[in-house]
Amino acid sequence: MASEHIVSAFDQELNELKNKVSEMGGLAESQLVNALEAMQRRDTDLASRTIEGDARVDEMEHEIDRFVVQLLALRQPMASDLREIIVALKISSDLERIADYATNVAKRTMTLAQSPQVRPAHAIPRMGRLALSMIFEVLDSYSDRDTQKAIAVWRRDEELDEMYISLFRELLTYMMEDARSISSCTHLLFIAKNIERVGDHATNIAESIYYLVEGRPLLQSRPKGGDEEYDRVDAPPDP
Repeated sequence: MASEHIVSAFDQELNELKNKVSEMGGLAESQLVNALEAMQRRDTDLASRTIEGDARVDEMEHEIDRFVVQLLALRQPMASDLREIIVALKISSDLERIADYATNVAKRTMTLAQSPQVRPAHAIPRMGRLALSMIFEVLDSYSDRDTQKAIAVWRRDEELDEMYISLFRELLTYMMEDARSISSCTHLLFIAKNIERVGDHATNIAESIYYLVEGRPLLQSRPKGGDEEYDRVDAPPDP
């Protein structure tokens, strides 16, 4: 009877961990929604609130870290239970990075809002919508333990890469045509790169879900758009 009680309590704790990760995912998703909306509307108030909201995501990651340490110490899980805990830890790390990239977008929006709008900015919301759909679907697949949906997200990262490369080229062309646009276009370039990185972390989560459900890593080569020249261009961390 006591062992049944322990098993039941552990199941409840694993479910609580899953709920914490899902809640953190919702926060990270909201951060990106707000950052993209702020950029599109040139809304510095919303951008500022988005920057402030990053602290809550960080707090949730620390909360999950502490909960995982407690589970590992007290329950000494094995097999699928251990995968559940390790994957939750990995996913929370990816979600924290997604929220960081949303914060970076908001910070650059604060600067962009003070400058005249440039034409290539119209392409970024499309990238953002794709990245958001990837986050939504991968969080859905985590809740449902749906590997097919996770693999679909994994494959869509290539489309996001292609969009980034297309925008990269457009921004370079625009800067060469009009030197006055260089500062604004540089910020847009880094915003686009941050969104592309969001897609990378959604893809990481998809791979973690596959491992969680199947008990083995997804061994196929990750589909990537573009080439090495564009992969070397990265957004520096914002202050």
